[in-house]
Amino acid sequence: MLPTTLAEEVDLLSDRLGEAIGPIHLVGHSYGGAIAFKIATDSPLASRVRSLTLIEPVLPTILLENGSDRRLHEHFVRLAHAVYEDLWNGASWEAIEKFLAFWKGSGPEEKLSSNALVRMIERAEKLAFDFMAILAEQNVTAAAATIRVPTLLVSGGLSPYLTQRVTGRLASTIADAQTRYLPAAGHMLPISHAAAVNSDIAQHIARADECAGLSSALGEASTHPCDVASWPSEARN
Repeated sequence: MLPTTLAEEVDLLSDRLGEAIGPIHLVGHSYGGAIAFKIATDSPLASRVRSLTLIEPVLPTILLENGSDRRLHEHFVRLAHAVYEDLWNGASWEAIEKFLAFWKGSGPEEKLSSNALVRMIERAEKLAFDFMAILAEQNVTAAAATIRVPTLLVSGGLSPYLTQRVTGRLASTIADAQTRYLPAAGHMLPISHAAAVNSDIAQHIARADECAGLSSALGEASTHPCDVASWPSEARN
């Protein structure tokens, strides 16, 4: 049985993550970003997270907490229902088409290779479970407010407005969160803009390690060893 909640997704990863030694630097994109968020906020591994990078995490229920954003959540729910219906009727290709059209946002049309399309169709059933998991996640704002590790939030200007708003809501809630906005990038920015995104992630992780080392040397007990406000301005924009 495929997981139907983010908590179940985390459970599937716990054994492998538990094998890691030392602090954990979490990086997650899209649905993976939602899972990374869950690990950092509500899992036995949360205390081991040293830094968090979320690239357009799909956490649509945070939009229910703001009246002006509810329509975006409702649009996403309609997409989920349309995908459910297609999959129920055995129309996997139609479900994939709707899914890809949404995530294209305002970016240019991109043709997937035939091999990529075949792989997506073969795994189309997982889409229904992923929608179910993220739409069931509650109290996202309250969870975000508990994050005390250095956090980097990344989004693209051509992505669906929903994911841009989710990222913005998280940025206004997570203490001292860094934000990186790429105006010419879409939702697949970890691939399309890999050089810029990877560089930002590497710098973010390095700063988190450096600050944690400094905090340890000074004997401080703070759970948020990096005061982002003291970082160079280019690291916070």
